Amino acid sequence: MAQSTVHAGFPSPAQDYMSGGIDLNRELVRHPDATFYVRVSGDSMTGAGISDGDVLVVDRSLDPRSGAVAVCCLDGEFLVRRLRFGGNASSRTVSLIAENPSYKPIKINPGNEFSVWGIVTWIIKQLEK
Repeated sequence: MAQSTVHAGFPSPAQDYMSGGIDLNRELVRHPDATFYVRVSGDSMTGAGISDGDVLVVDRSLDPRSGAVAVCCLDGEFLVRRLRFGGNASSRTVSLIAENPSYKPIKINPGNEFSVWGIVTWIIKQLEK
């Protein structure tokens, strides 16, 4: 079934058969030993299509880059935000940007305990509850 596609436009003739099931780990996870799933709580990333209750696929093996959506730990609290790197190698700045105008950017200061836990690679949504 994973080799099949479903058209979102006008109907087209169906394939004669669909074979096999879909293994989401095989489809969504490139680095199994470095990947985890996390459920979102809150609305800070709605502009990026990430909503309360969504499940994120997070890859710890990917290098953080400016513009990536990441799961971070800031002063003991986990959050999902878009990374923004500024400055140069000797004076690099890091800001965490929400995708909801109700939330202000968070600038990481030297006194903050901060780490990037992984880069979000997929969003799994439930359409009906």
